Amino acid sequence: MAVARQHFQHILRRLSRSPLFTLVTILTIAIGVGANSAIFSVVNGVLLKPLPYPEEETLVALGQTAPKINLKEVSLSPSDYFVFREQNRSFSNMGIWGEDTVTVTGKETPEQVRTISVTDGTLAALGIVPVVGRSFTAKDTEPDSPETVVLTHAYWQKTFGGDSSAVGRRILINGRAEEIIGVMPPNFRFLDENPEIFLPYRFNRAKTVLGRYNYRGIARLKPGVTLTQASADIARLIPIAQASFPPPPGFSAKMFQDANIQPALRPLHQDVVGELGKVLWILMGSIGVVLLIACANVANLLLVRAEARQQELAIRQALGASRGRIAGELLLESLVLGALGGAAGLGFAWAAVRLLVSMAPAYLPRLENIKIDAPAIVFTLVISLAAALMFGLVPAIKHAAPNVTAALRAGSRTLSQTRERHRTRNALVIIQTALAVVLLIASGLMIRTFQSLRRVDPGFRATGLKTFHIFLPETAVKEPERVIRSFEGIQRKLSEIPSVVMAAFGDAVPTDGNNSTDVLYAEDRAYREGELPPLRRFKFVAPGFFQAMGIRLISGRDFTWNDLYGRREVTIISQNTAREMWGSPSAAIGKRIRQGMKDDWREIVGVVADVWHDGADQKPPTTVYWPVLMNNFSGDSTFVRRDVVFALRTDRSGSESVMTQVREAVWSVSRDVPLARVRTMDEIYRASMARSSFALVMLAIAGGMALLLGLVGIYGVISYSVSQRTRELGIRIALGAPRGALKAMVVRQGVALASVGVIFGLAAAAALMRLMSALLFNVDSVDPVTYTAVTIGLVAAAVASYLPARRASNVDPTEALRAE
Repeated sequence: MAVARQHFQHILRRLSRSPLFTLVTILTIAIGVGANSAIFSVVNGVLLKPLPYPEEETLVALGQTAPKINLKEVSLSPSDYFVFREQNRSFSNMGIWGEDTVTVTGKETPEQVRTISVTDGTLAALGIVPVVGRSFTAKDTEPDSPETVVLTHAYWQKTFGGDSSAVGRRILINGRAEEIIGVMPPNFRFLDENPEIFLPYRFNRAKTVLGRYNYRGIARLKPGVTLTQASADIARLIPIAQASFPPPPGFSAKMFQDANIQPALRPLHQDVVGELGKVLWILMGSIGVVLLIACANVANLLLVRAEARQQELAIRQALGASRGRIAGELLLESLVLGALGGAAGLGFAWAAVRLLVSMAPAYLPRLENIKIDAPAIVFTLVISLAAALMFGLVPAIKHAAPNVTAALRAGSRTLSQTRERHRTRNALVIIQTALAVVLLIASGLMIRTFQSLRRVDPGFRATGLKTFHIFLPETAVKEPERVIRSFEGIQRKLSEIPSVVMAAFGDAVPTDGNNSTDVLYAEDRAYREGELPPLRRFKFVAPGFFQAMGIRLISGRDFTWNDLYGRREVTIISQNTAREMWGSPSAAIGKRIRQGMKDDWREIVGVVADVWHDGADQKPPTTVYWPVLMNNFSGDSTFVRRDVVFALRTDRSGSESVMTQVREAVWSVSRDVPLARVRTMDEIYRASMARSSFALVMLAIAGGMALLLGLVGIYGVISYSVSQRTRELGIRIALGAPRGALKAMVVRQGVALASVGVIFGLAAAAALMRLMSALLFNVDSVDPVTYTAVTIGLVAAAVASYLPARRASNVDPTEALRAE
């Protein structure tokens, strides 16, 4: 123990005598280790940590797929729920759920509140019970039972101050008094949602029909049941569900059978994380490459340091020091450096994680789990020691047994360095240059992707638009036409605000995620019995919506208020729908379409430009725009949209004073209508590109680190090479060699190393970048522009050798020859 402590103190003294070497080495390690620890914290928090539910490995997400009609994901329907719940052999509990918003009144200011509606088995499947009161039972979900709610702990604290007597009281939700029966625990989180109130679904089994695939499912597997067995069980039940309930009006049972719906069960953890896992693993791999480059840099620094100690090591070996002892001391020095760099890296990681969480997009699930915790600290310790071994083994193996005779005869300034002594350092520079190429190409492809996304014309003008949602429940306004007249009155009041150029409303704005899809029949098409026509995106809009959103009218006309109040059978479609079905926008005008077989035919009166409703990285869906008020639509004798989003075009969209005027305008028409989800259209559109932006920033940081470390590596090797050749260069100058030629010779050495590294890096990148194809948009994984730019940039980056070359050309021959 005393010997080890003595060695350790000796290493610290030696490092303190070389402060510049020690600082550069620790900083290089800290960059590599800290970046990896930060990204590991994200991966651990999002992907590796279990969900906060008992025995979470038995929780599954229930989903379906219908490949025959090109539907990758199909949610559950009430008919599925009844059959799956009653006849399954695989689940101890199961339920379905969906998110919504409700209006809570009876307080000073009305508010819209986010809710999750569930069946009685949903919360039970998660294994979480209320901390006050009770959860939902089967009786709460019966159609004629008293209306009940369960509050989240945060909403209970905010609204009732944590008073336990709140259980049993009633709150007004959408104008109805509903009894509070329970409060969830303070740390409970429903998947990755953030609701404030839970409501029970109250399906009427006697009125349930096939369809309405709008609900997500959760189930807990029985002990010993596998996911494969549960999938087979659900596959058995799907035909039973289709045979147990009637089809909706205008549809046949054969249509549902021919859709060939199949089960698509997956672990609940996977359902929460979604596709983000691929992005995070790519980022983890990319940052891992940065650590490898840092290790190559430090290995080069240690090689230089070990070569400067050749005579010392040779003397120690001549005096009887074993090869193992010398190698052990060299490795111990590397471990000390690794530990110091790891400690500094942990501080760097802590700051980086705080930055990552602050800039992470809202879509990033489980954001609250991202932190520097015990697993992150252990990971940092492990990679610090692993890195120390990686960069310490090279000098330990190479210099643990020096050639004693040669080392004692040789003077570091007497002889030029041999090819063999340069070879290892050059190889390390080539490796780190190749790794830097891979990361820079990844960053370049993401930059090209982002540029492509920015160049996309989304089909609307986001700048200068303010949006907000309002909802008019039946308890507030019962008659459908009065609902629309109230909305029209609000629209007129909003248009009177001085800074507002125009206002309009519809059921959704582009890229906000509020989408519905259904089949569309055309009058001039013949359909075989049971044949399902292609699916189209459905939107519901009022007159003026297209103009307010900046969506171009390609052919025909917009809706009018006479169309709405006269319940005229009209509709508008997108340009790609018109081209797909009739060849051109003008040819579509006058054609008639409908949603269901029993609906009225509706004449196409207009065609508008395609809109990227799902974000710039997704093709614009074929879309049909229906009026917000219609007769005989989708099985409803009178159809009306009660939950709408208003869009205001104003040059003060970011001003809070405008929203004060907006609230006054809305409440002048309807006092108890809260404004919810107040956002600018720019915010909504940027959120749709959040995944690509986040990956771009992370990969760009990794690429920047790789480039910086690569330049440092090239500079270090060339600089050290020049310092070891001072006497040789002095002789060359004394014999008449032009100084410019010497400068070119040194620069060529740097360019040669970079070029070889670039060649290897391009080959590796071409193979690896195919894994990133899912992240790219309108850019090939072997994009020639990116590859060419990176190649030119890295070869040009060999100018890192210019400063050493300049120093070489300025050598004074007299001083160089006298230096010995």
